[in-house]
Amino acid sequence: MVALLVVAAGAPAPAEGRKELRVGVAGLPAALDPAAALDGPVPIIARHVLDTLVAYREGSTDVEPALAVRWSASRDGLTWTFVLREGVRFHDGTPVTAREVAASFQRHLAPDPTGGVWQALMRGRPGVVREVRAADARTVVFALAQPYAPLVNVLAHPGLGVARVSSGPEGARLVGSGPYRVVDVGPGRVAIEAVPEHWSGPVRMERIVFLDVLEDEQAEAALDRGTLDVWLPPSAPRRPAGARSVPGLRIGYLAFQTEKEPFSRKKVRHAVAAALDPGALGRALGDVAVPLPSFLPPGVWGRREGSPILGGTRQAVRALLAEGAWPEGYRPTLLVPDDMAPIDGPRLVQTLAAALAAVDIPVEVRVQPVERVRAALQAGEHELALVESAVLGGDPHLLLFPLSTSEGASKGPEARNFSFYRNPRLDDVLIRASQLSFRPERARLYLRAQGLLADELPWLPVYVRLVWAVARPEVRGLRLHPTGFHRLATVSLAGLP
Repeated sequence: MVALLVVAAGAPAPAEGRKELRVGVAGLPAALDPAAALDGPVPIIARHVLDTLVAYREGSTDVEPALAVRWSASRDGLTWTFVLREGVRFHDGTPVTAREVAASFQRHLAPDPTGGVWQALMRGRPGVVREVRAADARTVVFALAQPYAPLVNVLAHPGLGVARVSSGPEGARLVGSGPYRVVDVGPGRVAIEAVPEHWSGPVRMERIVFLDVLEDEQAEAALDRGTLDVWLPPSAPRRPAGARSVPGLRIGYLAFQTEKEPFSRKKVRHAVAAALDPGALGRALGDVAVPLPSFLPPGVWGRREGSPILGGTRQAVRALLAEGAWPEGYRPTLLVPDDMAPIDGPRLVQTLAAALAAVDIPVEVRVQPVERVRAALQAGEHELALVESAVLGGDPHLLLFPLSTSEGASKGPEARNFSFYRNPRLDDVLIRASQLSFRPERARLYLRAQGLLADELPWLPVYVRLVWAVARPEVRGLRLHPTGFHRLATVSLAGLP
């Protein structure tokens, strides 16, 4: 597979006036490989250069038409048909046809591909997709090996953007059809320039320059000088001026080993939840994350709203412990990985431990290297563990299914359900939700699944990490997206015509 998203035109002179938006990102790689990057700066750039078949809606992981204007699934869920928008062209002038779109996706199915987005979101490689083919000039067909309703959602990920391979003097390159094209790539710098008459409408800035900015001090100085307009830091910025955030897609949760007593008892698990005060957790999390009152982050479609899971009175905790027959003198181990940065891991863990000790649930905290923690989790050797996971493709299936179903509860390298909780009723709901193509029915099933999880509580959501940006006062129209793949085409600078 062609890996490099390379220069699509000669590098022009810098844009005059304020028609250029300068965006700081952390860890800009030398090679831009959209298919290999699940998160970070590369998908942000790819989101502007490559069109996807569908796109994330504003502020949500639900999707809307993009290159595809409509889509449908067969009754057995094994064939998905996408009808393409008319009149779209790649940046080199080649029409975007169903044949070109099919060839773009077939590269992900090649025997020796280089990208990891497909493997992560399509259940391996080749995963659930057997073939992508063109039925006619505007119709693309995905033939699946098994029903996979999250297909539509994951196709919005920029790493699965449509591109064609073009050969030139510099070798093979990927050419997109997005609202911007790459015009300049250098050390720590990527510049993209607006494409006239893109189907999505006019953009506000003629040119966007992405600059590699790693340190707070460097970003603050550049913002003050006006050489940087927007900074997208990997975590909470040091100063609040111009800062804004939204809950992202990465959550932290407590995994109870439900095969071991006393955490095999539902009342005990609910006692732990009632012992944790969201206010105290919020103070411990600082500006990096916020307490999570549901099983899905706020920006994910299908989220169940309602009574918060965390928090309760001491009387309620003690009653639950009595009903759950908490063993007197029992001191379970809380396993924590040592890679909690940028969250203040010690502060958060101390808050958790203190809250539990205050209601007679003493824990012994054990911080270990992440590799050792993962091995212990996969072997089921833990009692209680603080773990992180993410809804990387934006579909509820990608979080609720692996963390909650029997499929991921077999000990070994494939284990993802670190609670080792098995419930045939929950399995049935989540399996059906992963197979049905009708989105309203899927949403109803996910609400039901989260209701079952709230009752059984095999794992306990604790926090969701925030996605941050810092902007100069002149910046207008910057709206953050929970995926972190912000749409910068709507951003402008004050004073422009």
